[in-house]
Amino acid sequence: MSMDPLLQKNQTVALTIDGMTAEGNGVGHYQGMAVFVPQTAVGDVLDVKIVKVCKHFAYGIPQMVHTPSPDRIPPDCPVYKQCGGCLFRHISYEAECRIKQQFVADAFRRIGGMTPELLPILGAEQTNGYRNKAQLPCGSAANGNGIAFGFYAPRSHRLIHQHGCLLQPPSFQPVIDRCAALLAHVTPYDEVSGNGILRHLYLRQGHRSQEMMVCFVVAKNIGRQLRAIAEQLAEEFPDITSVMMNVNPHKTNVILGSETQCLWGKSGIEDVFCGIPVTLNPHSFYQVNTPQAERLFAEVRRMANPQKHQLLLDLYCGTGVIGLTMADAVDKLIGVEVIPQAVENARQNAKAIGAENAEFFAGDAGEIAKQLAKQQLTPHIITLDPPRKGCDAATLDACVAMAPDTIVMVSCNPATAARDAKYLCEHDYVVNALRPVDLFPRTGHVECVVLLSRNEG
Repeated sequence: MSMDPLLQKNQTVALTIDGMTAEGNGVGHYQGMAVFVPQTAVGDVLDVKIVKVCKHFAYGIPQMVHTPSPDRIPPDCPVYKQCGGCLFRHISYEAECRIKQQFVADAFRRIGGMTPELLPILGAEQTNGYRNKAQLPCGSAANGNGIAFGFYAPRSHRLIHQHGCLLQPPSFQPVIDRCAALLAHVTPYDEVSGNGILRHLYLRQGHRSQEMMVCFVVAKNIGRQLRAIAEQLAEEFPDITSVMMNVNPHKTNVILGSETQCLWGKSGIEDVFCGIPVTLNPHSFYQVNTPQAERLFAEVRRMANPQKHQLLLDLYCGTGVIGLTMADAVDKLIGVEVIPQAVENARQNAKAIGAENAEFFAGDAGEIAKQLAKQQLTPHIITLDPPRKGCDAATLDACVAMAPDTIVMVSCNPATAARDAKYLCEHDYVVNALRPVDLFPRTGHVECVVLLSRNEG
C-alpha cells in the first residue's frame, strides 16, 4: 500500500523557519519534512505555498508572515526579489554575517568532519557600492523604444531592468544611463537567434585612482560607429580614461571575445592594490571588492607569519598578489598560475614593487608543484588560492610531498575548502585556525582562510 506524501503541490502550510541553507533559503519543517523557502529569515512564522515536492524535502514560497524574525529589515532595492544578485537584503548585516559564519562552520563539520578554531568573520566595513566592476547584459527597453541594461533573473536569461544597483558605486549609474541613450540606435543581441549587435556594457573603476573604463561588448566590429560615442562619453565624464570595444561573434554565454580595441584614451586603467600598482584591461582578473580583498590578504599574511629565511610557494597565484604581499618578508617567492597573461601580470607587478626575489611560472599548479617536489624543493610556506572547484589531487599530493611547515588556503567555496583540508589532515597536517571573510556583502558568497601546519607527531 503506497502512502500519500506529507505535502502536496499548491498546499499552504504554516511554518517556522529554523535554519538557512548555503543557497540562502530558509528551512522550516512540516511533520519532520524539510521545506526550503527563499527570502525568509530564521525565526519567521509564516504561511508557505508548496511549489515542489521531492521524496525527502519540498520547496515553498512565502505567502504571509505572521511573526517576523527579529533579523528582518525592509529590503532597500525594488528589484531584489526578481534580480537574484543579492540574497540577504531582507535581513540585517549582523544576521548575514552570523549566517555566513555558520555556513563555514557547517561545511567543515559536515564535509571535513572537523571543528577547528573558528575565528570571527571579517565583515565588510562597506556593504553597498563596493563592486569595482559591472557587466550588464543589453536588451530592449521596457517601453519598446531603444535599449536598456540590467541583470539576468536567477537560472534564466530573462533581463531584469535595474536602476541604481546598490552593489555598484554611484558613479556607474549616470554612465549606464548615458550609454543607453547614446546607443539607442544599436540593436540588442538576441541570444536565441544570434541576431543583433550590442551584447553587454562592461564598466571598471579603480578604487583608489577612480579611473573608469567603459567597454562595449558587441557581436561584430562597429568601431567606426562607436568612436564618436566614446569621445562624447569621455567629454561628459572626466573619470572615464579608457573606452574599449570587445568583439564576441560566438553563440555563447561567455561574455568576452578575444578581439579588443581601444576606441578612446588608454587601453587600460591604473589602480593600486595591496600597495602594488596595477594596470587593468577588460580581460584582467581583479578582486571586485578592493578594500575587503586587502583585508583578506592581510589575514593570509598574518596566518602565514613569513620569516626572512623562508621560501614561499604561491600556487594558483593569479596575478601574484598574495605572494607579493609577503615578498618583503621571505627569502624567495615562487608563484605558479595556469593563465599565461596572469603570469605576465604577476611579473610586471613584482617589477613594479622591486620584488627581485620573486619568480613566476605558467602552468598547471599540480604539474609544476609535482616537478618542484621532484627537485626536492622544500618551501616553508605554501599558499593556495584555488578556483571554486578547489584543489586538484595532484596539487594536494605535491604539497604533502614538499612537506612545508605551513599551508594557508584561501577559498571562495567553504565546501571544497573543507574537502581539501580534510585530505591534508589525512596526510600529516592539522587545521589550526579558520577565518570566514565576507568579500561580497548581501550576496550568498563567503570566503574563508584556513591555516594548516604539519603535525610533527
